[in-house]
Amino acid sequence: MDTKALRQKVLDLAIRGKLVPQDPNDEPASVLLERIRQQKKQMVRDGKLKPKDIKNDTIIFVGEDNLHYEKFADGSVKCIEDEIPFDLPEGWEWSRLGTVAEAIGDGDHQPPPQTSSGVPFLVISNVSGGQLSFENTRFVSEEYFSQLPETRKPRNGDLLFTVTGSYGIPVLVDTDDKFCFQRHIAIVRPCIISNRYFYVVLGSSYVKSICDAKATGTAQKTVGLATLRELLIPVAPYKEQMQIYAQTQDALSIVDSISSDKEDLLNIIENTKAKILNLAIRGQLVPQDLNDEPASVLLERTRSEKEELIRQGKIKRDKKESVIFRGEDNSYYEKIGTEVRCIDNELPFDLPASWTFARLKHIGEIVGGGTPKTNIAEYWDGNIPWLTPADFSGYEKMHISAGARKITELGLKSSSAQMLPKNSILYSSRAPIGYIAIAANPVSTNQGFKSVVPYDSAMSLYLFYCLKARTDDIVQRATGTTFKEISGSEMAETIIPLPPSNEQQRIFNKVTQLFEAITAIEKSLN
Repeated sequence: MDTKALRQKVLDLAIRGKLVPQDPNDEPASVLLERIRQQKKQMVRDGKLKPKDIKNDTIIFVGEDNLHYEKFADGSVKCIEDEIPFDLPEGWEWSRLGTVAEAIGDGDHQPPPQTSSGVPFLVISNVSGGQLSFENTRFVSEEYFSQLPETRKPRNGDLLFTVTGSYGIPVLVDTDDKFCFQRHIAIVRPCIISNRYFYVVLGSSYVKSICDAKATGTAQKTVGLATLRELLIPVAPYKEQMQIYAQTQDALSIVDSISSDKEDLLNIIENTKAKILNLAIRGQLVPQDLNDEPASVLLERTRSEKEELIRQGKIKRDKKESVIFRGEDNSYYEKIGTEVRCIDNELPFDLPASWTFARLKHIGEIVGGGTPKTNIAEYWDGNIPWLTPADFSGYEKMHISAGARKITELGLKSSSAQMLPKNSILYSSRAPIGYIAIAANPVSTNQGFKSVVPYDSAMSLYLFYCLKARTDDIVQRATGTTFKEISGSEMAETIIPLPPSNEQQRIFNKVTQLFEAITAIEKSLN
């Protein structure tokens, strides 16, 4: 279930008059709007507003032809039927936001002189959560605050509305505490209309769509104050406004509960996946078969295949070639040349009798990648798939055939990129560590990978899940300051629990089956 979409649906129903029933006995919105006009005129007479503050106020009405018209202060009338986004219930009216607000302004346009204490000065991050946050605020002096125009001093009952960057977030001011803010936040001061109803309207997808269409700028999109003042809003009868807010909050609390339950369930799902992988590489997910060829035989065969590649000059001999074995004392040892040492402290768990441990370098060749010079056209747009970690972001399939770009043979030869055969395990080694997929065909990668080319390609399917399970260990051994990266040599030293070939296939089948069932549950939540 998409709870974000559900929240928007609730708000959209609310501003269309479909969330609560209409009462024909309620005072119609037209009377409320007339009272607002008279109130603002009185405020001009009292000096609380200036004549210019109401000169752009308009009246929107339905003509005898059933079309919507707008009457301006100079007496002119314009048909605005093409601006009306949807029909309203009986008793509702359309109005410009500027007409039903005492004032619409924004924060200070100049960087304020900061102090260590005083009046909090809020920025976008202090309201981006949809409510006021006074944590990690800056401060300005009392003197600076006192000199600000009243329209830049929020009052209890005002509405804030983000207008730059993360625009379109409404926030209710529900405190008498003094504070001010930057120009990236607008302030809307309702006149008679319920601020809570305003909050519902400004949080709707209808208003967001207008902001999306009207926002300007390149680096950071900005919704101008003129756009806010000209915004068409549906005005409900005042009594219904209160009912709409109450009903909206009740509905949204249910949505929040669903969202919380959904988040909890997603966490359970992720933990379940991790548990399945953990059981799989411990030999506890599927039963062992005494008739299976033991993993030690498989590993010896793999060593023979590796020796052949060394003899052919395709790979170099590892000077620290090792063998891991279990001693008569049931401890695990590693032999490198003539040196033998106990490695129980490196091993995360015990294994079934038919399994063995091996370094990743004894199972496959660790291969990095590279990037041809981007300013040389002859290196690019060829027929060789070339992948980067960005191609894996959001990618959920097991196999991958290509990324966003391809390189030429010349580009391949000019860089440290290498051709990786089908069934290679592509594993991102930085930013982030742990993106993984199996090559569906020959591919190349950039330098953000430490891929594994298994000496026995039949191991690829098991290694895919095994490396997923061992990623936490790999990340712990990564180094770096700007971002963590696992080196080729460290990747090669990763200890792999190796089951017999037949059991590898059974593990793969079982994990895939369980993950498919879990995926079906995840999809049902959207």
